[in-house]
Amino acid sequence: MKDFDVQVLGAGIVGRCLALALARAGLSVALRPEGARPADGDDVRAYALNAASVELLRGLKVWDALPAHAATAVLDMHVQGDAHAAAIDFSAWQQQVSALAWITDAALLERELAAAVRFAPHITVVDADVPAALTALCEGKGSTTRAALGVAFERVAYGHQAIAARLTSSKAHQGIARQWFRAPDVLALLPFDAPQPQRSYALVWSLPNARAQQLLALDAPAFEHELMRCSGGEAGTLALASKRAAWPLMQANASAWCGPGWVLLGDAAHVVHPLAGQGLNLGLADVAALVGVIRRREPWRALGDEKLLRRYARERAAPTWATGQLTDGLMRLFADDLPLARELRNRGLTLVNHLSPLKRWLTARALNS
Repeated sequence: MKDFDVQVLGAGIVGRCLALALARAGLSVALRPEGARPADGDDVRAYALNAASVELLRGLKVWDALPAHAATAVLDMHVQGDAHAAAIDFSAWQQQVSALAWITDAALLERELAAAVRFAPHITVVDADVPAALTALCEGKGSTTRAALGVAFERVAYGHQAIAARLTSSKAHQGIARQWFRAPDVLALLPFDAPQPQRSYALVWSLPNARAQQLLALDAPAFEHELMRCSGGEAGTLALASKRAAWPLMQANASAWCGPGWVLLGDAAHVVHPLAGQGLNLGLADVAALVGVIRRREPWRALGDEKLLRRYARERAAPTWATGQLTDGLMRLFADDLPLARELRNRGLTLVNHLSPLKRWLTARALNS
């Protein structure tokens, strides 16, 4: 059996992107999938990708291969607080960018990444461990290899679940993402162009466990009624266009991101609340950072050198910590239904909406996590 430069464990979006990026850097890569993934027709996930993530995917020759309906630009974002007058708006035009984010079909993105891997000459898909100078763990938050290495994964469960689905609407979305912070839940409608161009949304609805289970148990008309009640009809008349999926929400961090001959990326290293849509962006930023560190390494330094891998960990520590603190703080602030907390957060939204420099700073962080 041949030796490889890098073994990548996990063939999700982060794992495949890492394998492709390393192969483009001239390294031999063994890619080991972690198991069967859901079929395209059953996957209702959608990701809000920022400019840095899109640039990475474009450099891997994947972004431009996506079907036109697989990615929809977010031109504006409207965030509503508890009170009708408390809101904050973000505009791509005001920020002088082409889009605030791109809402991307997870299954179609994975399909194009899989096709790119099949045609990559330096990537070999394997079904067992192989000798490699460096092993990159991209297995997600349930990584068994991380646990076998003795790395602790410190989880803080929120007691909430995220419900995801695809919706159609009676009104065109006009590239506007809408989000309602309504203690104790957060409802997000992300503009999408499938199944109906200009009249579809990807739903991400974060709720306490008991309430999430109640909504999942409803039939489609009753669930749609709850959606209309919470959105106030601002996005038009909404109808389910897919099954519903749900997963528990948490914040988590690995106690170590690297060691001699191994390194963690993506959800294997860190998990954040989805309310800001930054989870996958953080993982793809990990990919860009690790590949950059490897490209800049001294000729004599081995790929698995722990000092080299610590450079990657240091580079990613601050932005990941900041995003985790921001999403955790927002979640806890808006989960509190006490009158004083409600008043403070609504005043805060209104204040930020009138502070253009702060809005530009927040947008810049979101675009380049």
